[in-house]
Amino acid sequence: SGMTGGSESVTRINENIAAVAEELGIAMGVGSQRAALLDASLRGSFKVVKEHSPPLVLANIGAPQLVKQNDGVVFGAEEAIDAMEMVGAHLIAVHLNFLQEMVQPEGDRKTDGVWEALKGLSQEVPVVAKETGAGVSRKAAIMLKEAGVKGIDVGGLSGTTFSAVEYYRALQASDSLKAALARTFWDWGIPTPVSLLRASVGLPLIATGGLRDGLDVARALSLGAALGGFARGVLKDAVESKEALMVRLQTIIEELKVALALQGIKRARDARERPGILLGQTAEIAKEMERRGL
Repeated sequence: SGMTGGSESVTRINENIAAVAEELGIAMGVGSQRAALLDASLRGSFKVVKEHSPPLVLANIGAPQLVKQNDGVVFGAEEAIDAMEMVGAHLIAVHLNFLQEMVQPEGDRKTDGVWEALKGLSQEVPVVAKETGAGVSRKAAIMLKEAGVKGIDVGGLSGTTFSAVEYYRALQASDSLKAALARTFWDWGIPTPVSLLRASVGLPLIATGGLRDGLDVARALSLGAALGGFARGVLKDAVESKEALMVRLQTIIEELKVALALQGIKRARDARERPGILLGQTAEIAKEMERRGL
């Protein structure tokens, strides 16, 4: 799942991920390419991905940058194509990090016209809409489908919360207002399992947000996901070495195989034949959202 890039210090991380993804035959996504699109000197941390051949690569830009913000920069089809060519991508993830932008000190907070811009972009390049910790509701999923995206990464409230990240950044910047905002919205969003159910509108779903192991992938598949993604869960290994990342991902794959075998499932694509069961507060949230059509 999209994690990092845009800094020469993280070139090795993307290289490790790309090399292991190629060897294992799994997909990979890069982090936001905004910095590299604006500063050519930072492209190396992304271009290293092209030295390998993962079967599926996702480029990455932000939805807020599809409309004019205070810096005057607007990303359109030209920039999206540039981002894809930079990493040899098959698809481009457009991340919907509106919560993060709203609470960060230098955030891009203008949203008018984003949906129309996304719709226009989706006619030019294959787009996957990617949430970044707040999840996707039924209404949002329908709007994204109408915009023409090829898939949805639900990015639910179960993993990294960028509101928390911005809370600590605001503290470092002595911005008490933004720190208070970020703290208030620390737990804002829809849990990943619920989002998988609510975002099921006929598009392929990618489950990210809190997945820790292969059993979590199996759970996500049973709730309708086509793919499961990891960011923080494998970042430490990606930083350490290719070998450490290889062991981590091989373990996840074996865990998934065992989880499927124990259910009598031969292929991952058939996991939805054993629908997952939600319990406790997660089940209550799912039930209430369904009742209200959210």
